[in-house]
Amino acid sequence: MKEKVKENIKQKSSEKLSEFLEKNDLHKKDFAEMIGVTLSYVYNLIDDTIPFSTRGTTLERISTVMEVEPEEFEEYRIPQEPILIDESVDFLKNTLKKKKMSVVNFLKAFPRKKRIDIVDILRGALPMPLDYKELSAIGKVAGLNKEKIYSIWEGRLRQVLESNGMNIYSNSELVNAMLDCAKKHVE
Repeated sequence: MKEKVKENIKQKSSEKLSEFLEKNDLHKKDFAEMIGVTLSYVYNLIDDTIPFSTRGTTLERISTVMEVEPEEFEEYRIPQEPILIDESVDFLKNTLKKKKMSVVNFLKAFPRKKRIDIVDILRGALPMPLDYKELSAIGKVAGLNKEKIYSIWEGRLRQVLESNGMNIYSNSELVNAMLDCAKKHVE
């Protein structure tokens, strides 16, 4: 009896993925690049005769691209590693929702090799980039203005300085001077 239940679970996840790809007219190769696997692995994921992936990272990437919670996949087990909770990532996700931009369309705006990093940012495995040019590219695709992009970058820089041991309050003059200089440079 238990085997039948597991068989249905595998089929359900495979079907869910297959329907998503078809509905979004997303080629399996593009999807493979977005989640960081090979094309043959994607074919295995949608093949209901092969067990669906139980790798947490892969399932989280799949769910991020599909814009569903990973728990919607029966095979998903809550990871033991911490997930980054970053206000700027939440802001980015909310911006995409407000603009009614799907994650797939957002990802398609980036070079193929960059897409997996964006997926990992959206799922909380990577922080927003500190590199201003990189952050600016993400912000522009999301339709953010220069001021908001700079604000996100400034918050990220403060986060990095603090997490690496700098007391940004007792060094506020130095931090403010650096940020004033950076703001002039990007304007």
